[in-house]
Amino acid sequence: MSTDLEVLEGDLLPTSAAPLASQSPAAVYLARLATGSRPAQQRALELIADALSGGRFDAEHLPWATLRYEHTSALRSYLAERQAPATVNRHLSALRGVLEEAWNLGQMTAEDYHRAANVKNVKGSRLPAGRHVNDGELVALVGACRRDASPAGVRDAALLAVSFTGGLRLAELVGLDVADFNEAEGSLRLVGKGNKERTTYLQNGGLAALTAWLELRGAEPGPLFCPVSQTAEIKIRRMTGQAVYMRFRKRAKEATVAGFSPHDGRRTFIGNLLDRGADISTVQKLAGHESVSTTQRYDRRPEAAKKQAAALLHFPYR
Repeated sequence: MSTDLEVLEGDLLPTSAAPLASQSPAAVYLARLATGSRPAQQRALELIADALSGGRFDAEHLPWATLRYEHTSALRSYLAERQAPATVNRHLSALRGVLEEAWNLGQMTAEDYHRAANVKNVKGSRLPAGRHVNDGELVALVGACRRDASPAGVRDAALLAVSFTGGLRLAELVGLDVADFNEAEGSLRLVGKGNKERTTYLQNGGLAALTAWLELRGAEPGPLFCPVSQTAEIKIRRMTGQAVYMRFRKRAKEATVAGFSPHDGRRTFIGNLLDRGADISTVQKLAGHESVSTTQRYDRRPEAAKKQAAALLHFPYR
């Protein structure tokens, strides 16, 4: 089978536009996703549409209902040659979701849908991207926030606290509202992937950092984390994910530590809990992972054990 998608240049993909957006299975599929999941799956569908049509259609207008097994199988091979297994499988999940909606909309027969959607996930795994932020670096980052006398310093310390001691995804972090925080319990109510609710907890310094920010922000309903103007005015509106990235980059530069992403806070949260003896199933629930195998990918203990084992060997070179 061709992996450059030559099979997709045949008669099954018409040259005319697909049905209107209201009937687009891609639009229907995206509408059913949680808000935080939509951007990534939108990008996945755009990549798929571009590959399947040679750039002729975007995701909204691709005639998804014309896809057959030979197209989806060739797409799987195309993606597997270019992307990590987890990324391929996320794209295939989006593809199956759109095909399901094409069937629900009456645009495909049940047989055509099931055949086209019958593409297996790609096996394999990669180490999680990013890095672990150690305790010394975190002390330096908090110090950088404390040296900022404006409300932004207090807010950024709270952002770090929620990221590193709550283990939130970036979409969850910016999606928090004041109503999601229970100060008495030190708990945060989250809506994560798949529109699934969970609770995570802040204790000790993490809880103190968030409480300090709320004292400045006030109890007005709305987003928990808000922009701060250059005149130190707190604007009650939601921060963007890009804004959080930039704040973390700024504090890393001020603290003279290596750059890190919001996801590195989550990675560090999981690794630290496992290092310190927390039960992996409990960590899975706190992180909101559907499978414990996902949590295991962030476990640093096997790597430490392998390094210890390698030290048992001797090579006669000085």
